[in-house]
Amino acid sequence: MIHELIKGNSLFSQFLAELRDKNIQTDSMRFRKNLERVGEIFAYEISKAMEYEQKEVITSLGTSTMNVLKDRPVLATILRAGMPMHQGLLNFFDSADSAFVSAYRKYKKNENFSIKMDYISSPSITDRILIISDPMLATGGSMSASIKALIQNGVPKHIHIVCLLASEEGIAAIKRSFSLYNYTLWIGAIDDELTAKAYIVPGLGDAGDLAYGAKLD
Repeated sequence: MIHELIKGNSLFSQFLAELRDKNIQTDSMRFRKNLERVGEIFAYEISKAMEYEQKEVITSLGTSTMNVLKDRPVLATILRAGMPMHQGLLNFFDSADSAFVSAYRKYKKNENFSIKMDYISSPSITDRILIISDPMLATGGSMSASIKALIQNGVPKHIHIVCLLASEEGIAAIKRSFSLYNYTLWIGAIDDELTAKAYIVPGLGDAGDLAYGAKLD
């Protein structure tokens, strides 16, 4: 199942517009904050699809029966661009465990690239809800590699894949790789085009650089 948030009218559209705007992008703090905000919106939307249980809450005047979240999810993200969205998700799923994966594109002289992984830190995800976030789903290579690395040590009962922007090619790659798993795609907006260097168009640019500054190649 794919949920594309831009199809509804909400403040999400305002935040995404600012994230795309090249003039506003010059303010890296605002860019990070907007990524965090959309992470919070994704968390709220995902929470509607999760399981709840009843709990009696004692107030100062009596007792109220409330529905509370049943599962404590594992929130995973891909370093470094995923950190602000991860924080937004964590702001809402505040009792969640966290996992981190270092996956990046290693470019060759002919501008082709492969996905390299240097680091992974994760709690057990066996029979847990896994929510993994990264701002961009271009070719789907980094996301697929990261999920495969995480599930080597346990299979979650459901995977929520959260991306601000995605290409049709990236979505197709996820479908090919995880057809045997229970997963849901949560996408801010789907852009049709990829450049020769596999950047999403119109996209927004390099989310990691915009959030934290340019890096050495």
